[in-house]
Amino acid sequence: MRKYHALPVALLAALALTACQDGTGTKDEGAAHPDPASATVTATHPAEDGVGGKGTSGTTGAQGTTGGTGTQGTSGATGTQPTKGDKSAKGDKAAKGTTATRVSCNGSNTTVTAQPVRRPLNHMLLTVKNTGSKMCDLTYYPVLRFDEMQWVPRPIKDSKPQAVTTLAPGESGYAGVSLSAADGSGEWGTTSHKLTVGFQGRTPNSDGGPSALPTLPAKGVYYDSTLTVTYWLRDMDDALTY
Repeated sequence: MRKYHALPVALLAALALTACQDGTGTKDEGAAHPDPASATVTATHPAEDGVGGKGTSGTTGAQGTTGGTGTQGTSGATGTQPTKGDKSAKGDKAAKGTTATRVSCNGSNTTVTAQPVRRPLNHMLLTVKNTGSKMCDLTYYPVLRFDEMQWVPRPIKDSKPQAVTTLAPGESGYAGVSLSAADGSGEWGTTSHKLTVGFQGRTPNSDGGPSALPTLPAKGVYYDSTLTVTYWLRDMDDALTY
């Protein structure tokens, strides 16, 4: 009877030992309780999983998104634009020249013509062309003298430009002359055959250099006491609007 009960106990002990050696018992516990260390390594260190892990989360992809080259390219383009703008501004300033490099326009470096126009009535257009090699300034307004007249025609104040009219070599400036009143209200009307155009210097009423003697039409030009003249202007149409 004792041997009969002892054998099952020994058999059960042997079976339990065999199960432990085969890993059957640990497999069941592993399914219910996964190894936390293995899960952590896989999530936080994908590179340790082999080549396939590197391909999935590769550092190269992240660098491509925030790459320094793209950012530098954008800022580089922005940086070059002000430089080009500065060069353009300097070029424009050089083209216009400064007061120190410009001379006064006068009879020695220009040609002057005086031509009566049909519209407006009783008007004449003065044209000054820079024939010199330097830029010149047409300052203020022309000082006109018909024949031997002893008075100076008044300038039309409303025609004063915002800046001095500067002419590059080959360019022209203009002044309009209102010769007489259209309604005949002017006095001392007379016909002139000679005109002298005087130029002013840097200050009002100063001498700007040699005068010009433009040719008048053979029949002469009629003027009266209402004779006025515009300031020197760059645009022909502007000169004839007063």
